[in-house]
Parts: sequence; structure tokens; C-alpha cells
Amino acid sequence: MQLAVSTYSLSRWRTANRKSLEQSLEQIARLDVKAVEFSGIDATQGDNQIRRAASLRRPCEKLGLRVVGYCIGAELLFPAKKQRAVIDRLKLQADVAAELGTSKLRHDITGGFNAYPGYRGPKTFAAALKIVVPAIREVADYASTQGIGTSLENHGFFMQASKRVERLIRTVNHWSFGLTMDMGNFLWVNEEPVQAVRRLDSYAVHVHVKDFHVKPKKQAPASGWFATPIAIALRGAIVGHGEIDVPAQLRILTWAGYQGCLSLEFEGIEEPIEAVEMGLVFLRQHLAALKTRTRHSATRCRSIT
Repeated sequence: MQLAVSTYSLSRWRTANRKSLEQSLEQIARLDVKAVEFSGIDATQGDNQIRRAASLRRPCEKLGLRVVGYCIGAELLFPAKKQRAVIDRLKLQADVAAELGTSKLRHDITGGFNAYPGYRGPKTFAAALKIVVPAIREVADYASTQGIGTSLENHGFFMQASKRVERLIRTVNHWSFGLTMDMGNFLWVNEEPVQAVRRLDSYAVHVHVKDFHVKPKKQAPASGWFATPIAIALRGAIVGHGEIDVPAQLRILTWAGYQGCLSLEFEGIEEPIEAVEMGLVFLRQHLAALKTRTRHSATRCRSIT
């Protein structure tokens, strides 16, 4: 499993220091990783997004950073005409992903029926699937012609629990549509993260490594913490410093045969570059231990046979 860093991890650093995406790429390369994931690009409305993607690909190549993913927002639970505009935009984003040089596009699905004013039908998960699944397939069909696989991420509450994620993927049933699995986000819907990773490991085409500090909502400070719909509040943590059993999740992915990238995402209050560096040290240590354990297990199996 190759380590990557998401540009999202340095978003606060960019804002506070008035830095560019190109300068973020330089910082990521200095952390001795060989891969980067883009969480959006900084092309504003009216800009040529394809041209901007090409201009970002060049420094990645110069710095030796392989682009392993491109993440964008979307909302597909809309009436047909409004949904058509989103589908067309997502097809353009597949072109952007291809220009960046990646083969993976993660797009959001829906935040729920609040985005669909005037909806008259049953507001059930099954009803939502009937509306969004054909759109997901159309985007996946187009993206595959560009050499791009698409995926959803477990976030946004409505599409966050592992059982719902699995049901969506099975319903879409498209050969190039899978899961960008965020190892931390399951906490937001009161789901045990290790068990959730075990449920969904076979669907993962990309993985976000994230950690959180946890407090009862009533005890959480007013700043720096995120309220959830349940009784807890969360604060982004340096990977390995929070409550999530990241080593157990890594073992599950290893046993499942996952060989894709692990993109580190940091959204805590610590200084971002130092926090990302510490998280990478933690991950390297545990991946090295896993590699040693796997090698020893293989040796024992050969000696037994």
C-alpha cells in the first residue's frame, strides 16, 4: 500500500499563509511521499478547468508525485432537469481527472431529501436510490471511456453508514464504481470504525486515513469540535493520536488484499504540515510491521506445507 497525502490536509495552511496549490505540492513532496490526491482544484467558475488541471499535472510530474485521486462534491438527489446539470458537470470533472493524470474520481452522491424541495414521494433510502442510481451509472459509463473509475465516499450522514454504502454499491452494480473508504468517518453515524472497514473492505478502490478525538457532546468545547447527530462531538486528530484503532484497520485491509493507496487526511487544529508529517511516521511504522508479519506468516506456511 502506497502512502499519499490529500491536498485537503493542507487547506488551512494554504489559507493562513496565502499559499498556492503548487506550493502545497512542494510541501507534500518534501514529506517523502510519492503520491498526492487532489481535493478539488482552484479553478473558479468561468476558468478553463481542463487547462488548470494540466497546469497542476506538470509540477506533480516534476516533483515525482503520482496523482492517485481527485475528489469533488456533488448532489444527485434532484428533479430530472436539475440532476441533468449535475451529471454533465460530473462528466466534465471526469475529463479534469484524466487531465490531472489520475484514474480515480470520487464524487458525492447526496446529503438527503433536504436538497429536493417539493419532493412528494416517500423519503426513504430505497426511494433515494431510485433517483440517484441511474445518474451514478451514467457518470460511471462516461468516466470509464476516459480511463477513470468512479466512487463514493462514506460521508455526509445520509450516505455514511456502512450498510447504506454497501447497498448503494450493490444496487449501482457497475464494474468501475466502488468506494473511497474513509476510515474515520464512520464515527459520525455512531458506527464502530474497525467493524465498518471489515464490512466494506472488498469494495474499496481508494482509502482515506483519518483520526478523531472524541468527547460527549455536552463536554465538547465551543471551538475546534464538530457536533454529530448523535451524542458525541469530534475533533480532527493527527493520525495515530486519536481514538480510532488505525492499526487494526490496516490489518484488515492487508488481509483483504487491498493494494491501493492510503491517502492521509488531516483536519485537526494542530499545525498542518507538522501534523501530516507525524501521521506519516505513524503509518510507515505500522505498515512496516505489517509487512514483516505477513512475510513471517508466509514463511511459516511454506515450512508447514
